Amino acid sequence: MQKILFIINSAPYGNETFFSGLRLAVQLQEQHKAQIKLFLMSDAVVAGLANQNPAESYHAQQMIEILTAQGAEVRLCKTCATARGITDLKLADGVTISTLVELADWTIEADKVLTF
Repeated sequence: MQKILFIINSAPYGNETFFSGLRLAVQLQEQHKAQIKLFLMSDAVVAGLANQNPAESYHAQQMIEILTAQGAEVRLCKTCATARGITDLKLADGVTISTLVELADWTIEADKVLTF
């Protein structure tokens, strides 16, 4: 089974970069049964929050919860989450906060690393 790491930096709403990364992750997991890991950094960390209610567009929290329900691992960068004041807020199901130590391990273990 392919191990694929997604490192996503872009904000979940406002452009389609984040959404494109999630779409590909879902497709790879469903079509090829790949082992998916997502590490969200910079403005992408807000996608890991619970209770999202986007007025338009797709729903990042729902897509992340679909991935985690199917076995994907999703982590938020602790430094990035702290900088945005979200470390004490409720996270989406299956999402946890982590560090660059885990990202470094995930990177070495991955067969492919994709960035968005």
